[in-house]
Amino acid sequence: MKIKNILCCSLCFIMSSWAWGQESALKLTSKRNDDKSVELYFEKDDPGTMTVNLKFKSLSNSSVPTNICRAEGYSGPLLTLRPMNKDNGIDLSYSYRYIRGRLMPKFDETFVYAIPFRTGTEVYAREAGFLSARYFGNTTPDDWKVYHFYTNDQQEVTASRKGVVVEINDRHEDAVLEDKEYSSSTNSIMIEHKDGSLLKYDGLSKDNMKVKLGDVVFPGQVIGKNVKRGKYGYFVSFMLMYLKSADLDANEGKNITNSTSFYGFITPLFDVGTEAVVLTKDAKYTASISPDLITKEMSKKEIKKYNGK
Repeated sequence: MKIKNILCCSLCFIMSSWAWGQESALKLTSKRNDDKSVELYFEKDDPGTMTVNLKFKSLSNSSVPTNICRAEGYSGPLLTLRPMNKDNGIDLSYSYRYIRGRLMPKFDETFVYAIPFRTGTEVYAREAGFLSARYFGNTTPDDWKVYHFYTNDQQEVTASRKGVVVEINDRHEDAVLEDKEYSSSTNSIMIEHKDGSLLKYDGLSKDNMKVKLGDVVFPGQVIGKNVKRGKYGYFVSFMLMYLKSADLDANEGKNITNSTSFYGFITPLFDVGTEAVVLTKDAKYTASISPDLITKEMSKKEIKKYNGK
């Protein structure tokens, strides 16, 4: 029988009032094998993890082991369907949606992050409010925690933890933010960590990105520069999160006032030189990074290379 693919591709990068800056495309294809099984394969634009939600509009002579699948890397197998009656083929039609991240990862809440600037840089840490609640009446998530780090002048922004660069947005001019306290037109870098958590550095200077898609970055490595924002100086936003839901139909028919987030937010511990702490809002800190934090997630090969510098 002919395999019918009804591909309904929609990026569900919806986090209430916050949306991802740059979309990444994922495409599914199918292949019939000699044993009459059918394999679904994915291809996408970046090496990060996507969670795929499949909907089978019709499926005969097979059953679905799961409709939630994980796509890691640029391409590979996603799901294999096997015939119940091996003498007959499988007939199917399906649609799919996908979203950035590994569903419900076992992230480390005790992991210590570096303040994202070079050692010795003085920063002012502010907690960002949930704009959807402030302006549109939505409910602030219970775990909401996003930091804005400000410096008096432009500084290099550094990675806070080892990870893979999975998303880069570098299309907005710096002048957009100079006289504004808020704008959705910001440049950003998204880094995926080993434990499945995602860290978005938002508010980066255009044409000053020091990494490219797929790069592995380490704590203390320069990734870009911050930009002027309103009256507080130069800033970068620090949003640490994880994918908590793949029910991508949950916000159908909803709007910004009542939509819910597919992501949970993590309150990070930061290295402040003498100890690891949860930052106090509206407080000043001096960025620092210990050698142990730099090498914590390095492989033996990476440590050898680092020590050989």
